[in-house]
Amino acid sequence: MVGSSAMVGWFNKKGQAKVMQYYLQGTVPSQVMPGKGELPLSGVPAALALHGASIYLAFQLKLTKPLLRQPIILAFGFTYPKHHRLTHHDDKTTIIINFNAGSMSFAAKGMSSRKKSHGILGMLAWGLILPTGAIVARYFRHKDPLWYYLHTVIQLVGFIIGLGAAVLGVQLYNEFHPDIAAHRGIGIFILVLTILQVLAFFLRPNKDSKIRKYWNWYHNWFGRLALFFGAVNIVLGIQVGGAGSQWKIGYGFLVGTIMASVTVLEALLWMRKEVANVTIAIT
Repeated sequence: MVGSSAMVGWFNKKGQAKVMQYYLQGTVPSQVMPGKGELPLSGVPAALALHGASIYLAFQLKLTKPLLRQPIILAFGFTYPKHHRLTHHDDKTTIIINFNAGSMSFAAKGMSSRKKSHGILGMLAWGLILPTGAIVARYFRHKDPLWYYLHTVIQLVGFIIGLGAAVLGVQLYNEFHPDIAAHRGIGIFILVLTILQVLAFFLRPNKDSKIRKYWNWYHNWFGRLALFFGAVNIVLGIQVGGAGSQWKIGYGFLVGTIMASVTVLEALLWMRKEVANVTIAIT
């Protein structure tokens, strides 16, 4: 919903009808901008009607080209807007209107479950498994060759799960065409980086090769870029997907755990280096 425009209608406590366009700049009330939006409204005034427990909202758009297949989100809440500021909706659903065929279908369940699966797979891949593989490669090299086999297996599993997240993301985009250019672009970028990391396994030169140091630079920096932009895209996905606080808390806990682990392991690594230097000096 972020980056979209919405028409909102409500009856105030005096029973007066109010209709206003909003621009959904973010997922918090302060970022939902009243009186703004990009819907091309015609000169016909919007109308609001109440029948029993149902509210009917009507408005007319003046489009430059005909719509074909358009997803539309319907949401409602029980709280009155204060000074035209909206609170978070209580429930929502998505319908797909085929203007060409004059048909409508509900898409809330299918889209919601796939969007959730896409988020879970992406968070597992670039938020947990791939960072864990990188941690093994940096801090457990003294366990040779165990670290190498662990690193390879973990990264391969992370790549497969990340590829599954990407496939689901492509399916969602092709079906619903959401306005998520940044999230989609970064997702494609990190998928390419991850594929290059997999190819690096097959192109790995011998330790005595003259080009080994260039391969190390390529493997290390492409890996760091993939993990960094993976983390950025998870946060962006949570934002544009309108995920609840559970997702934010869960990913925050995951990032905190990884950062704490890295801090401890980095300290232990420096301690091992100091011990090794002292041993060399005594010898």
